[in-house]
Amino acid sequence: MSLYITKDGNPGDRAGWLVSGYKYGVVSMKIFRWLGMTLLTLAVVVSVALFGARFADGPIEIVSGGPFSTGEKIVGAEPDWRFLNDKVTVEFQLEKPARSRTTWVVELDGKVYIASAYMTTSWGKIWKQWPLDAEKDGRAILRVDGKLYDRQMIRITEGPEVAPVLELLSKKYNLASSPNAVDNGYVWLFWLAPRKNV
Repeated sequence: MSLYITKDGNPGDRAGWLVSGYKYGVVSMKIFRWLGMTLLTLAVVVSVALFGARFADGPIEIVSGGPFSTGEKIVGAEPDWRFLNDKVTVEFQLEKPARSRTTWVVELDGKVYIASAYMTTSWGKIWKQWPLDAEKDGRAILRVDGKLYDRQMIRITEGPEVAPVLELLSKKYNLASSPNAVDNGYVWLFWLAPRKNV
């Protein structure tokens, strides 16, 4: 015979709840409440951290940051960019919107290139907004070792430099890539050209 209890917790007839089911339900609700509160707390902490990063002096690893507030502005002749071959990442900031990011970088024939992949994926369309912003207004600042270089980001969709730049990116970062990725828009390449009339 099954033991039933009434809503007030006393043994009763079949109109009450089965004891084992009642206890299971209470435990389940406590677990769901705890899980819900944990997820809500985590979401709030992440949101506050992401919002706060917008005011930081540069990016925080993969999280975009605010505009650069430190660094030595370099003017004059173009540097020998080959030193970038030894850098794993660099930071750059767009002028509009004034947010900064960390990115991979390569140098080819004295020119600086960066790339953005996943541009045709659904999550890339949500996550990767900076390439769209750079295409509209390519004014940017490159920060390397505390030095600031004014640049103009120019999207490269074709030309003789596409294949060698992708090859350098593939070798440096152990990635598989081909010029088809640029042709179909999966990868956007940018040349960080010297900015005119700065």
